[in-house]
Amino acid sequence: MDNISRRSVLSAGLGAGLVAAWPGAAVAASTADDAGLRADPFQLGIASGEPWPDGFVIWTRLALDPVAVDGLGGMPSRNVAVAWEVAEDAGMRKVVARGVEHARIETAHSVHVELKGLRPGREYFYRFRTGRNLSAVGRTLTSPAPHETPAALAMAFASCAQFEHGCFTAYARLAQDHPDLVLHLGDYLYEYKKDSYVIGGGNPRDHAGPETTNLASYRQRHAQYKADADLQAAHAVAPWLVVWDDHEVDNNWADEVPENKDAGQLNDTTEHFRQRRAAAFQAYYENMPLRPSSVPAGADMKIYRKLQWGQLANFHMMDTRQYRDDQLAGDGWQKNVAGRLAEDRTITGAEQEKWLLDGFKNSTQRWDILGQQVFFAERDRDRAPEIDDVSMDGWDGYAASRRRITQGWVDAKVRNAVVLTGDVHRNWANDVKVDYKDPASPVVGSELVCTSISSTGNGTGSTTDATMAWNPHLKFYNDNRGYVNTRITKDAMTADFRTLDYVTTPGSPVGTKASFAIRDGVPGLP
Repeated sequence: MDNISRRSVLSAGLGAGLVAAWPGAAVAASTADDAGLRADPFQLGIASGEPWPDGFVIWTRLALDPVAVDGLGGMPSRNVAVAWEVAEDAGMRKVVARGVEHARIETAHSVHVELKGLRPGREYFYRFRTGRNLSAVGRTLTSPAPHETPAALAMAFASCAQFEHGCFTAYARLAQDHPDLVLHLGDYLYEYKKDSYVIGGGNPRDHAGPETTNLASYRQRHAQYKADADLQAAHAVAPWLVVWDDHEVDNNWADEVPENKDAGQLNDTTEHFRQRRAAAFQAYYENMPLRPSSVPAGADMKIYRKLQWGQLANFHMMDTRQYRDDQLAGDGWQKNVAGRLAEDRTITGAEQEKWLLDGFKNSTQRWDILGQQVFFAERDRDRAPEIDDVSMDGWDGYAASRRRITQGWVDAKVRNAVVLTGDVHRNWANDVKVDYKDPASPVVGSELVCTSISSTGNGTGSTTDATMAWNPHLKFYNDNRGYVNTRITKDAMTADFRTLDYVTTPGSPVGTKASFAIRDGVPGLP
């Protein structure tokens, strides 16, 4: 961060009345007068994230040609000064902080500003400027003070946006619902090249560039997605908490194991995959409103973290890819794989598991919410009791890991545990148990699974799945595209499954397919 930005961040807590007297304000404006950018450099929009009681991160990335093949967005080969400001009103009249950052070549002209010194539990607005070009105004929030219990939190969550499979109308509808916090649970983008992942009837739009394997192609793919107006609207309406799943790197990757282990497939040896992972992580950080604590170190990047929303809720944001054991028996559905029950198998890694269990033990919040990627509850496709037919990629492939986590929140006497999930391109609502084979095992929590934003196209609209007949803890299913809105209060967490009629053409209306109210102190779904 530049010296001016440091001073401006520190001044943020002094209040709007002192901003005009802040001596760096004029400098902040003049040093961002970059006359060399004659086209709009804010084509990738703006975003905010990581809300804390005294601040948040605001983000932008400059691009003149979002799908430029070198991944650098058609920007000149120099750093560009970018002014930013944060205000208490949408008209940007009550400015409480301002400064200048440099959009640097080595980070694809991205800008991350970590604000501090703001007031807790407040709504703020922000924008960027360089030269005569002004960005849109975004809305964001600080989280409540640690000791406060706010009356309610409007939180939406989403996952799985395949650009080629449909329009991002669901993001636009999410923005219109005006949440205060958005969780994105992975598959923010997809790695495939054109015509390699095609839905029935053909893809309505195409990816630019090759399959993403290096820094240039990951940067290009992020930029193509960020240029979508519907996605920009969703980012601009509220702060986001993001975690990846697999497609931000490679389908079904597990730690240092790629999907294609054969060196003849994209040359995905272990060493090559580490290079690919490092490139994917670098581009992910450049394009997300993350704190500096998530800056990648080569092929490693820490994204599991906790966000506290006063005394109302903890959000435990997890990483079920980077530290997991490789999937057994291939990555798909398999029958009677005994190894999935092994006590030493892990989907989180030992360090993240301990972090999560310690988080349960230390929680004083009303709700403990796990933001994670893959199906958590058991889902057995075979009716016969002697046959287990489950997905090796979800928590079923890591049954002991799931039991330790679930038992951990029971032992810690977590008041209300709710697991949020993406990945499977369908809506589900499930009861969570420690032991799914024992009909008398009590329900100890809930799982809400959001469908995709666009992946796999329009969907069938079905609300029945045959497996529910012999998996009685699976309570709701739906095959539409959309997202989930929640309203969290001290008494209940209400979830509205918001669904679209179609995504292969723009403009679908949105409706609520089903609603559930999880009551305080009553584990499971009504």
